[in-house]
Amino acid sequence: MLTFLVAAVFVFLWSTGFIVARAITPYVDPNLYLLARFCGTALLFVAIARIARVRWPRGRDAVRHLFAGALLQGVYLGAGYWAVAQGVGAGVMALLGALQPLLTAAIAARLFGERLSRRAWAGLALGLAGVALVLSPKIASGGSQAVHATGGVPQWFVVTVAVLSVVAITAGTLYQKTSLASADIRSASALQNIGAALVAGVLAWALGEHRFVASAVTWLSLAWGIVMLSGVATTLLVWMVRRGDASRATALLFLAPPLAAVESYLAFGETLGAVQVAGFVVALIGVMLARAG
Repeated sequence: MLTFLVAAVFVFLWSTGFIVARAITPYVDPNLYLLARFCGTALLFVAIARIARVRWPRGRDAVRHLFAGALLQGVYLGAGYWAVAQGVGAGVMALLGALQPLLTAAIAARLFGERLSRRAWAGLALGLAGVALVLSPKIASGGSQAVHATGGVPQWFVVTVAVLSVVAITAGTLYQKTSLASADIRSASALQNIGAALVAGVLAWALGEHRFVASAVTWLSLAWGIVMLSGVATTLLVWMVRRGDASRATALLFLAPPLAAVESYLAFGETLGAVQVAGFVVALIGVMLARAG
């Protein structure tokens, strides 16, 4: 029961990241938002770890946690946001992100001996197919502009950065299965969010981001990002990866784009067609097979 509850909470919270990304667009530059979000979450976990008097990673272990956080959140979100700003369609980016569970399963099998049954692999394939169905209207509406670099940046470079973001979250996720798993998750989360903040800060400075319009949407999105996204959702992902197979944990990510489509329909009035509903069902069946296998 606990496993099901944790999985349900994780999927819901993770899916809201797509909604927050859209909500902040008129008000805050993306990496500036991420910098504020990661700093806020880091301070939150520093306070929690101090109050609980938990042990902190030191020396090289601390550096490893900084690096893991830089990959898991900093590079993944920073590179992904930049790629979208350069012309990669949001649907294409979400579809690339859906490759992460498959990439995780393939690498985890080699590094950690995580073996998946044929049924589980079929579930992962179904999950990807479901995400593709959900995103197909958005990708189709982009047409030839689905991946179209702007601002003089070569298209191949933009696509490479988009793929790099998926590789980064995969590496950051699998890194949690190493000696990092022995650290208290509260102090580890503090350090990993600091690592993510360093990446966001460098990107915000390098890209000259400075737009921050104080509004109710800005503050609500920031609070949600600090507590629920980088706070609860990311920590739940790390917790699930630590205690079980990385491939089964990341299979849940297949449900995020379909659920985000439903949330966009409710929040922004976006179209939710029969194809997308069917995709949600296919993705759900795929996740159930992947986690059961």
